[in-house]
Amino acid sequence: MAVLDDLDVNPLLEGLDTERRAPPCVLVVFGGSGDLTSRKLLPAIAQLAHRRLLPTAFSVVGVARTEWTDDDFRRHALASGGTTEPGWARMVEGFRYVAGDYAEPDTFERLRAVLDEIDATRGTGGNRVFYLATVPQVFASVAAALGRHGLAKRSADGPKSFVRLVIEKPFGHDLPSARQLDRDLHEVFDENQLYRIDHYLGKETVQNVLALRFANAIFEPIWNRRYVDSVQITVAESVGVGHRGGFYESAGALRDIVQNHVMQVLALTAMEPPATVDAEGIRDEKVKALRAVKVLSPGEVPDHVVRGQYARGWVEGEEVPGYREETGIAPTSPTETYVAARLTIDNWRWAGVPFFLRTGKRLPKRVTEVALTFRDVPHLPFPSGMSTQLGPNALVLRIQPDEGITLRFGAKVPGQAFRVRTVNMDFSYGAAFVEESPEAYERLLLDAMTGDPTLFIRTDEVEHAWRIWDPVLAAWAEPTAPPPFAYAAGSWGPDEATQLLHGRTWRNP
Repeated sequence: MAVLDDLDVNPLLEGLDTERRAPPCVLVVFGGSGDLTSRKLLPAIAQLAHRRLLPTAFSVVGVARTEWTDDDFRRHALASGGTTEPGWARMVEGFRYVAGDYAEPDTFERLRAVLDEIDATRGTGGNRVFYLATVPQVFASVAAALGRHGLAKRSADGPKSFVRLVIEKPFGHDLPSARQLDRDLHEVFDENQLYRIDHYLGKETVQNVLALRFANAIFEPIWNRRYVDSVQITVAESVGVGHRGGFYESAGALRDIVQNHVMQVLALTAMEPPATVDAEGIRDEKVKALRAVKVLSPGEVPDHVVRGQYARGWVEGEEVPGYREETGIAPTSPTETYVAARLTIDNWRWAGVPFFLRTGKRLPKRVTEVALTFRDVPHLPFPSGMSTQLGPNALVLRIQPDEGITLRFGAKVPGQAFRVRTVNMDFSYGAAFVEESPEAYERLLLDAMTGDPTLFIRTDEVEHAWRIWDPVLAAWAEPTAPPPFAYAAGSWGPDEATQLLHGRTWRNP
């Protein structure tokens, strides 16, 4: 225990459930010198160490083409971890690095030798979590190489030994490619070894959708078509594409955000209560919700989906370029940076309730939220002049950045006259809990190491999400399809998106 005993631990963490502590293992990160590793994975590992959730029998091995030595990777890990605690420095001393091309067999032979050495010196027992923090084009080839070199099978040392593969999105770029990737991965790994990661599911406030619905008697009874008029899911970003222009040209907002992040939030919002709050119970109900989403025909796409592209404008007091002026973007690019859609869920709970989805770059602010707007009361007994400032009741789940819940309802305005207007009742995570919420990657990395797949995406979830959006991509690819509608940076998107609402209004935070 010497590696972790000297870490400065917050006293509030002393009561953590020890069953959530990671078992002995090696985390192998392909793309070990990349941006995701330095920005998200290494800081998350440092925090897990700080919270005493990693064992002494633990190591990280980075694998990448960058010609680094072990010491280079260790210095990189120290700088990226975001902490100067001596315990973190001692843990990093055991990190290793393998430089090599993913297409070269020698890379995997040297990786195997390093892993055998770590097992012998640190007691990791053959337990492996392989993390593909690479470009998606090499997912299948890396998985195949792990199989050829005998690295995909668990050790024979005991029933608790494990080998797992964590895959970053995107899981394919359409339904056929997602199915092909699935076949390629399953040639080497069983489904229970695969952990498809979507960091949105690691956010505390996304998980709180389940707690809000299923731990409270006052919400679940009205979470249905009898009381809910419509649901809006917004994932807004104020930034542009930045240095990701090359990736964004091949992806666009639909593939980058809607098909994964937005659909996961929709599934949690729309799903039926699970019989058990475990991996299979929750994921079964999410799949049922996605299966019930009506798939649009090509002719329905223009009336149900709007795509946009940001033009030059102002964001937070600064003039910013349009998408086609960004580095790496073609001057006539048809790539969408904004998507709005109206979907319906054909089941008993949600029949007739529209789900409005919206995401975009260069919008006025960064915000992710789910808003349920409730039906009007059947009869208002007040004269119209008394309730001109009264809007519909709404429940808003703020996922980021101001995590919390807002309930909008009508109340009397103080004074001699009887006037009613809408007021807000707010709950803030920061004010209600003294516990520090872990970052999404902290939770998901720990889940992958402990073998909890609840917050990871099952193969049938991937397929059903692509099934919904493939017709939209096909319609946009037609030569006669109109180009994306332009919207000024700093606005809430193209005006055409309001036509999807059929008289309602977008909730602009």
